[in-house]
Order: sequence, then C-alpha cells, then structure tokens
Amino acid sequence: MGLSGQIEKIVESNGAYLYDIETIQDSGETIFRVYVTKAGGVNLELCAEISNEISPLLDVHPPLSGRYFLEVSSPGIERKLKKPNHFKSAVGERLKFKYDGERLKGILTKADDNGLFIKIGDRELFFDYSGVSKAKTYFEWNSRR
Repeated sequence: MGLSGQIEKIVESNGAYLYDIETIQDSGETIFRVYVTKAGGVNLELCAEISNEISPLLDVHPPLSGRYFLEVSSPGIERKLKKPNHFKSAVGERLKFKYDGERLKGILTKADDNGLFIKIGDRELFFDYSGVSKAKTYFEWNSRR
C-alpha cells in the first residue's frame, strides 16, 4: 500500500473521506496538504486528530525531500474538482471550468464516470473529462441592500 493509501486509511478511521492530497509552495514554504470531507462537515478537532495520526507516518515515510509543513483541512466551499467522484459530489453547485482552452461556467447538473453535464443559460451540455483542464466550484454572493 502506498503513502496515499495509508493516509486514506487514517482519514477513514476517523469517519471522514480523503478528498485530495497536494503539495504547494506558499510564501517560500512547502506545504503537504491533505483535504478531507465528512457528512455534516469538517471541524478543527477532526483536522487536528487526523494531522496527529498522519504526522508519525510521514516521519517514517516522508512525502517530499527537504522541509515541509503538513496541513489537514476541508477542501472548502470553493474547491478544485479533479476526479469523477469530486464532480459527482458537487452536483447542483456552480462550476467554473476550462474545456479545450475555453473558459465556461454554469450549474453542474450531473456527473458520471465519463463526464459532466452543465446547465449554461437554458441549455444543458455534456463535457467529457478528457477536455477539462481545470474545474472549480464557486460561490456567488448575493448582496441585496
């Protein structure tokens, strides 16, 4: 079992699901970020518990060479979608995405293992995953005064 599989087991033992793992650079620091989801939401205590359980694993099997920081968090309301399961869990949400180089946005109405259906205006269109280079949910604020 690889490192991501071991991390997934730790996350699931805490009643959550592994959403994604990424390594990023932020202000000159390397961050190994583990995103988790859970029905009813993710709280700080859950993230701390998962972090405390993953940390010893990473001491033995470092994910990177050199210095890095571990972060465990929710993917948030505006989150990247990469895998079919990410799209399936975001049905009904607003989506910005890049398809064959064109920037589009609409409401994600359906997703399966082959692609996604987006309502743009009054039309519902199918897009296969192979043409999607970036996708992200977004929240639209309604400010009424």
